[in-house]
Amino acid sequence: MKKFNFKKVLDGLTSSSAPPAKPETEITETLGSEHFQVSKTVRHGFPYQPTSMAYDPVQHILAIGCKSGSIRLFGRPGVDCHVMHDNDAAVLQLIFLVNEGALVSVCSDDSLHLWNLRQKRPAILHSLKYNRERITYCHLPFQSKWLYIGTERGNVHIANIESFVLSGYVINWNKAIELSQRTHPGPVVSLSDNPTDSSKLLIGFETGMIVQWDLKTKTAECRYSCEQQTLHSLAWHHEGKQFMCSHADGSLSVWNYRSPGKPAQVFQPHGHPAQKGSKPEACRPIMKVAWPTQRTGDPFIVFSDGLPYERSGRRPCITVMQGKSVTVLEMEYPVINFLPVSSTPWPNDFQDPYAIIVLLENDLVVIDLTTPGYPCFQNPYPMDLHESPVTCCTYYADCPPEMIPAFYTVGSRQQKKTGFSDKNWPVKGGEWGTSTCSYPEIIITGHADGSLKFWDASAVTLQLLYKLRTSKIFEKQPLNQSTEYEEDPFAIVKIAMCCESRILCVAGTSGHVIVYRYNKVETTVEVPTLEIALVYEVDDLDSPDTDQIPPPMPPPSSSVGSAGSGGMPSPSPHHSTSSEGAEKVGSPLLKVKSGPQKMVPGYQVDLCAQLVTVEGEPPSQILCLAINSLYGLMAFGNMQGLAIVDIIQKTTLLNLGTPDLYGSADPYTRAQPRSPQRKKPPAGLGDLGEAQAVEQERCRSPTAERDESNGVCLSPTGTTRKKLADIKRNRNQPRPRMSKAHSTASMEGNGGDADSKDGSFSRSRSSSMSSLENVSAEGINCLSFTESYTRKTDPVTSPCLWVGTTLGSVLVIVLNLPPQGDQRLTQPVIVSPSGTILRLKGAILAMSFLDCNGMTIPPLYAKWEDPKKKDENRESKDGQSLNQRRGWQQLQHLHRQKAPSSPTTETITDRQFVVICSEKQAKVISLPSQTCAYKLNITETSFVCKADVVSIANSVCLACFLANGHIMTFSLPSLRPLLDSDFLPLADMRIAQTFSFSNCGQALYLCTPSEIQRITLAADTCESLQEMLCELFLPVDTPEGPKQSFFKGLFSSPSIVDKEELFGEAASGKASRSVAKHIPGTGGIEGVKAESGSAMAEVQKARMALVERGEKLSELEERTEALKVGSELYASSAHQVMEKYKNKKWYQL
Repeated sequence: MKKFNFKKVLDGLTSSSAPPAKPETEITETLGSEHFQVSKTVRHGFPYQPTSMAYDPVQHILAIGCKSGSIRLFGRPGVDCHVMHDNDAAVLQLIFLVNEGALVSVCSDDSLHLWNLRQKRPAILHSLKYNRERITYCHLPFQSKWLYIGTERGNVHIANIESFVLSGYVINWNKAIELSQRTHPGPVVSLSDNPTDSSKLLIGFETGMIVQWDLKTKTAECRYSCEQQTLHSLAWHHEGKQFMCSHADGSLSVWNYRSPGKPAQVFQPHGHPAQKGSKPEACRPIMKVAWPTQRTGDPFIVFSDGLPYERSGRRPCITVMQGKSVTVLEMEYPVINFLPVSSTPWPNDFQDPYAIIVLLENDLVVIDLTTPGYPCFQNPYPMDLHESPVTCCTYYADCPPEMIPAFYTVGSRQQKKTGFSDKNWPVKGGEWGTSTCSYPEIIITGHADGSLKFWDASAVTLQLLYKLRTSKIFEKQPLNQSTEYEEDPFAIVKIAMCCESRILCVAGTSGHVIVYRYNKVETTVEVPTLEIALVYEVDDLDSPDTDQIPPPMPPPSSSVGSAGSGGMPSPSPHHSTSSEGAEKVGSPLLKVKSGPQKMVPGYQVDLCAQLVTVEGEPPSQILCLAINSLYGLMAFGNMQGLAIVDIIQKTTLLNLGTPDLYGSADPYTRAQPRSPQRKKPPAGLGDLGEAQAVEQERCRSPTAERDESNGVCLSPTGTTRKKLADIKRNRNQPRPRMSKAHSTASMEGNGGDADSKDGSFSRSRSSSMSSLENVSAEGINCLSFTESYTRKTDPVTSPCLWVGTTLGSVLVIVLNLPPQGDQRLTQPVIVSPSGTILRLKGAILAMSFLDCNGMTIPPLYAKWEDPKKKDENRESKDGQSLNQRRGWQQLQHLHRQKAPSSPTTETITDRQFVVICSEKQAKVISLPSQTCAYKLNITETSFVCKADVVSIANSVCLACFLANGHIMTFSLPSLRPLLDSDFLPLADMRIAQTFSFSNCGQALYLCTPSEIQRITLAADTCESLQEMLCELFLPVDTPEGPKQSFFKGLFSSPSIVDKEELFGEAASGKASRSVAKHIPGTGGIEGVKAESGSAMAEVQKARMALVERGEKLSELEERTEALKVGSELYASSAHQVMEKYKNKKWYQL
């Protein structure tokens, strides 16, 4: 148990004034390393880059393999499981052991793996790694324990599925083809046994050669030649008398089992018949064909592609043929695989298919075959996560419980999709977990098309609640938009939401920020707009002596910015600027629609603030965003400066370049900035997959860049520094003041900017506290509204905004708010810098505030109220709601509680901590004395990508995600290390840009462009995770096989083969060890527990059986004894009767 002595913090520390006497206060830290354990919980979304698919028709489980080596298993909605191979080899094929709770995966590294699905976290039981040959196709007959393995050399090997040991039985390609054939038949592309005769194996080679192999005689019984047409797939008719082939020329051929001479039928389903003297129409290959039959009606023929080449522009398709009916179903993406879904697993029975599962490159489609027109089922899985590329995401764990029903209510009113099948989703296997999460969770994803999706992420599920389109308020054609930005001008870059008030702020890539308020009723209003120009230009620059500490900036006598002092101005779409500034300031990149707009229930636009172009250059991307519902203020910053907006009066309060925030205490020499070029915004994090970080750059902060113009290393760990010359700082104009809201919404005069990059890897150059660097740009990277001490001499807390920059500075801005009510609507909000400057190494990533007990101080908020009930709670003189008045009453109570009895400095005591984390350091500073209580260098060889103060186990900690893949947590306020887990390497920027910590030790990140990975840091969550995960395997009886009629069994004698005699070690011997290597798997801890549990159960059963047997033997012994006594009595009676009639004659009887 770590105890923190508040008094000892200030011992030995110097201050600008005499240190006051502090009361001794102890803070008990309850968190320990035993409270932390990093574990992946669940993965949501569409499997990225799918390569294979399999379906268990009895368990109703769907498996999808991916190029990265991962496998996703789906059952009923809410049943979702993710497993991963040890390497990154692509999954080429998946095969279910039907109704046995096992799965075989074939990977591109020529390995096979047997997965145990009878546990909640499937694990590998056995692996088989080929050494000499490459695996091309595998086949496992229904209820067979022998797996056929086709190779690139044309050979077929056989493995025991139980032990994963190769048999000595091998079908060599040179024995399968005719002796007269001199060419190699090519790789094995298809294997299938006869549905009615398991001793016959059909082997399809790539060159078009098909061989019917007799497993008993080990000879080729029949050979079928497809006239040098490349073969892609084979499909049997369920009677076993015919099979169908698909070819590369878009044709299908039907062969009779006993007529190998020529095919019974050859046709091109989508090609025109060849006329005399002309060649058939060239068609695309048919990659796969299926031939499911029905008890009533013609059989189905289902195949993919095969359309003519001349019909350009045609999408990928699935064709369904039944009799003379031909239906072409166009798909949006290329077809990876498809599977007909039937109710029976027996290949020699009528399949009666009722659906087709189609795996596309970016979607999963299930077609209803029982409804005319073949409509699709509505996909219940959250696979539309990447409908538009995800650009950012935010995670809110332990949010107010009423938020989920509120979002669901407005989301259910949105227009539902039509044209889907009304049947139930066919994939219905598995079972949900036995326990759920005790707190609600919401995930908000921002997308490249400007949309936001709100997801219910409670427990281990993900369900879409509500979708918001931010682009609806803008004109269709963006104005002043260069061609390189037209791709995604509405892409979301930042999201900030106040959960209690339900106010939402969204920042877009075109420099726009939209404020939304939640409303359950429909309204029609005009969208208020503000145009803001963030500019900072430098002429002659000077820097103070590097050996001197910059003096604190004195508090200004007047405000830097304020709202209009008159009545509340009516918001207009455009605000004027001064004549000199208007020459440089342009217009926004997007134009808001004019006139009243219809707002549907849900989030409705309250304000749209837009950054305008300057000298024809677009504004740089917004880096941070913050909102406070009680203050009615919103702030955002980028690489050019900071803007504070009053969302109640719809005015701009502050609009300054970052250097202007320092005033005379600017510690940097500002290099002449270049034009504010903005590079192309991210079209979506899905396009960043190729941006892999090289090994040398993984331990280097993205803000630590090298200025090529002067050769100075601007990294905080850099050793080369340029000596700063004494240059007098000059300005053409004095520092401008913020004009009234009804005259301007932007700053005149000086401003500055430099080249900036988009995303979290583009913040700026880091700075060192011990030296002053020659810098060209400093942006705003972190913002936090709070109630805190702004200066060392403050006796009470006051509303303020803490600002963190990309160069490691922390500035405090005082907010002087008018009283609530009518005065808040009319009187201005005074905004002024406090003069407080704190410094850290690296860009500021997070700021949070703790009370004297070490607990987080939550920001004050105005509780959301239903507009219909507002009038009931509103007083006649007061224009604010009851919840807002309660918030301000709470604020005034805090002021009275914290106010000292005397205004002298001797009575001022530290009552707060501020926790500040940068890319390199973390500091805990006590307030109001501004003394550093604790300091920690988090890393020297890497940098922090994401940091936040989160709650866990009824306490708080600092959580950090580093670029080297480590997740670290530290206690507060002592910054004692609690966890350091090498969790995940930073492979690309997508992870850093989307990594999000939340309360209760939860976190998430976008692991692929279409998948979200959720993790937990809490040990108690890891312990209960087993009960929260779903069950994949459920005990189900296998359907009975088809009954054979008497006459069919009389006149046909199907071959019954004992494959153990054919493939066993006694008959075929052992396979060569050089062919493949067997690798035993662990099967997982759960598998061991399950096996031990089943063994104990078997022992208990045997014990009970033994007891029952003993009881039965005792009963039998008693019965035997009774029979013995009875027999003795019977013998005695018989002897007496014999003696009686022994000497009598017959006539005496």
